[in-house]
Amino acid sequence: MIFSARQAEIMAIAKEQGRVLVDELAARFAVTPQTIRKDLNDLCDTRALNRIHGGAVFPNGNENVKYEARRSMAAIEKQAIGRAAAALIPDNSSLFINIGTTTEAVGEALVDHKELMVITNNINVANRLRVYPSIEVVIAGGVVRGADGGIVGEAAVDFIRQFKVDFAVIGVSAIDEDGALLDFDFREVKVAQAIIANARHVVLVSDASKFERTAPVRIGHISQVHTFITDHCPSQNVRAICLDREVQLIETTPSDIDLEQSN
Repeated sequence: MIFSARQAEIMAIAKEQGRVLVDELAARFAVTPQTIRKDLNDLCDTRALNRIHGGAVFPNGNENVKYEARRSMAAIEKQAIGRAAAALIPDNSSLFINIGTTTEAVGEALVDHKELMVITNNINVANRLRVYPSIEVVIAGGVVRGADGGIVGEAAVDFIRQFKVDFAVIGVSAIDEDGALLDFDFREVKVAQAIIANARHVVLVSDASKFERTAPVRIGHISQVHTFITDHCPSQNVRAICLDREVQLIETTPSDIDLEQSN
């Protein structure tokens, strides 16, 4: 199929950002949502994109979305998630923070806390928090990924295992319908697993787009965390797992039902 100029640009946006949304594209191209839906349907018919509710995703298989592009995706939602996670963590606590743009948002929200010890394999978190005298930053050693500043590998795993902390704040690349927590890099997964095993309270932070993605490497299962903070959980199955396994689910964006009840 030969794509139109608009469809080719939609493909370029999807490849860069990982997903495209109908309303955003309609505003960008100054056309109706119906026109964009037809474009997306045409692209999905050729398997150039995969349809999701409200838009489409780039079928990147095992390829992760570029880190800088992920920073801009759901930025407002990540900030709200970060504030909600920071509110759970009291002063005088120790915590792990792993790799991810959402975990970085948690780091941003912790700057007013007092007497924290933050152990991280995320150079971006360490660099942000190191200037605050009331926060002690401990950074893992190991291989530094140039793409995102994450520290991975066996040295990082061994380092993490030296600690037993009050809280762990972890992010993931994808959440499966069965509750599996997934990522792309097996080296990063090993660090995340060590973090989960050595924290008294595990906080998973993830925006709703992670339900629309997939990744090949299993970190664990959502039942292994104590608190799951998201802007919205679209999966009824994951909701049921959280309820059954006593995982606290915190949604920072009110649902339609909540809005109706408040009116």
